[in-house]
Amino acid sequence: MRSLQQPPTDAGDPPLGFLLNGGSVGSLLQSMDWRGSPVGPPHTWSPHLQTVMGTLLPAQAQCVLFWGPAYVALYNDAYAPSIGTKHPQALGRPAQENWSELWDDLEPLLRGVRESGQTFSAKDRPFYIERHGVGETAYFDVSYSAVREADGSVGGVLCLVTETTERVRFQQRQAFLLELGRALPALGDAERIEAFAVSRLARRLGAARVYFGEDQGDGSNFQVAHDWSEALPSFVGQHAYASFGASLREQLAAGQVVQQPYSLHVPVLRAGRLETTLSVHFHTPHLCPEDECQLVEESAKQAWAAITHARAERALHLLNESLEERVASALAQRESAMLQLHEAHKMEMIGQLTGGIAHDLNNMLTPIIASFELMRRNPQSERAPRLIDGGLQAAERARNLVGRLLSFARRQTLKPQAVSLAALVEDMRELIARSLGPTITVHVQVDPALPAVVADPHQLELALLNLVVNGRDAMPEGGELSIVAGIDVNGPPRPEGVAAARLAWLQVRDSGCGMDAEQLRRCFEPFYSTKAVGKGTGLGLPMVQGLAVQSGGGFTLRSWPGEGTEATLWLPTSDVAASCRDSDTAEAPLAGRKNHVLLVDDEAIVRHATALQLRDLGYEVIEADSAAAALQLVERGLVPDVLVTDHVMAEMTGVRFAQQMRQRQANLPVLIITGYANLTPRELKGFEVLRKPYRRAELAQSVARLLAAQR
Repeated sequence: MRSLQQPPTDAGDPPLGFLLNGGSVGSLLQSMDWRGSPVGPPHTWSPHLQTVMGTLLPAQAQCVLFWGPAYVALYNDAYAPSIGTKHPQALGRPAQENWSELWDDLEPLLRGVRESGQTFSAKDRPFYIERHGVGETAYFDVSYSAVREADGSVGGVLCLVTETTERVRFQQRQAFLLELGRALPALGDAERIEAFAVSRLARRLGAARVYFGEDQGDGSNFQVAHDWSEALPSFVGQHAYASFGASLREQLAAGQVVQQPYSLHVPVLRAGRLETTLSVHFHTPHLCPEDECQLVEESAKQAWAAITHARAERALHLLNESLEERVASALAQRESAMLQLHEAHKMEMIGQLTGGIAHDLNNMLTPIIASFELMRRNPQSERAPRLIDGGLQAAERARNLVGRLLSFARRQTLKPQAVSLAALVEDMRELIARSLGPTITVHVQVDPALPAVVADPHQLELALLNLVVNGRDAMPEGGELSIVAGIDVNGPPRPEGVAAARLAWLQVRDSGCGMDAEQLRRCFEPFYSTKAVGKGTGLGLPMVQGLAVQSGGGFTLRSWPGEGTEATLWLPTSDVAASCRDSDTAEAPLAGRKNHVLLVDDEAIVRHATALQLRDLGYEVIEADSAAAALQLVERGLVPDVLVTDHVMAEMTGVRFAQQMRQRQANLPVLIITGYANLTPRELKGFEVLRKPYRRAELAQSVARLLAAQR
């Protein structure tokens, strides 16, 4: 390998002017050994080449210049990460030396631009490239244009690239999973489902062999019923985990995806027990990227759910055929098959959820409907303010119920941030004291020096208040309640299955009646409550558990009849200090000037209500019923001051639409509104989010905060 540390000139020579702002690549160009390079050292380059490099090096866009007939690669700092380990040896060398694996694809493109002088461009152009030790197909938006010398001849090809690999792979993965989800149920038979799933996945990954290895329950062996293989012998039969590694079974049982040089093993667990493993083997050493691992994991869960469902239905069908002949044994087998089918559908849980939701929402909708009907009959009645207040209170209860349901379902769009447990508990002291009453003594022991935790502060407050109220209801005659916090090294036993390395815990313990084993077993079921009718929704503990899991932590509950209950919430700690809390006041800031709001929502009734609120706040509102309609307005010259868009729309998500708007207005403030979407910060792309349903003040504060940040 050539040296990059031998200067072409004396060490005391000043740097060339066009390399001064060239970053680390500019320093390399100044110091590297140019002997053997077709272009020679920088001080010998033509004025046009020096000018182009002076422009290219400090650019933030990814740029590479292939110069001369040997296509010598000259690029900037922004481009270097896209070629991985090819940098820095590719710098100043003919492209064929370092892009050999894609040269047959790349060279005709470069030659075509060099010979014709015509620009070549493409969107999501695939290239096979080896940049991290293994080959992969990467995708780029590219524009190749000719760079001319003083005499008008083409001296080189300037390539502007933007990598789109992550987006393209996401779209491909979602399309594959959607196709799989549609095809599997129609196959009916479990064997056909398994054969179809492994063959489709094998062709998608270019694998040598794919199979499901069903665990035999002995801790040592797995059984392969069907496999797909190419130029390899069949793997059908029983095999030992140990033949693939001494710790493979242990890792899979713990829910870990295991990557080996020639294979990938993805476990499928049910109720914490390893049921099967989807294994993918390759002809050559293969390191699966993250999106490929996700594809295999999601395919494994989807396919195995369809297989177990088909098996349960088949078993039930066969059992019913012989029911008259084998009544006694058939009843037991039928019950087992019904349990499997029940596990696949979760029908009992769905029925319980819908019944509980219908009951509670009907209770809340009744005063809302009654209030509106009375106001419609007598709009000027003296009772109108009281009816409005009653309707709003019922609507707020409904909003809280939906929030609890989303937390239980782990579908709440959280706003995690660094939160100080000591400050949070201190801020809630008065509320906790009022909630408990004078007969309960409260002990708080939370060290302010504890590291902050990463959680949604409002949801965390609601979770703590739920635990405190549960403790109060368990002590009708009074008692003691303690709130204690610490880090995992000095606390109660850490919950299983939590991936975070560092955890803090917040514990609420009461001296109440406690729960027996049956109550403790069922306490996390939605709408199950040990309280009297009307005293609780049965969603408190499921909500706390949903918040903990969605935040990357855990939740444990221990109880002793007659002695009390101990609830412990575990949350990952933050490396940064706790952030300041937003004000919870109900003030709705009005528009400071006539700001133009582009409002996009495909639900007319929701869009109309939001527009009325924004106009009432003093904003000029331009409405659009779809992303396409909004883009047409922009094409006609609309330049909004802020974009407010729903996320779940038919043709395009709000986040995707906001990204397209940012391409037109780089600093456009964006507010994403979502009602039911488990959006992660990565999926939100850094945009501000407002959860439905929202109050007027929340909408006003969100828009005002975005506009204030632009000033």
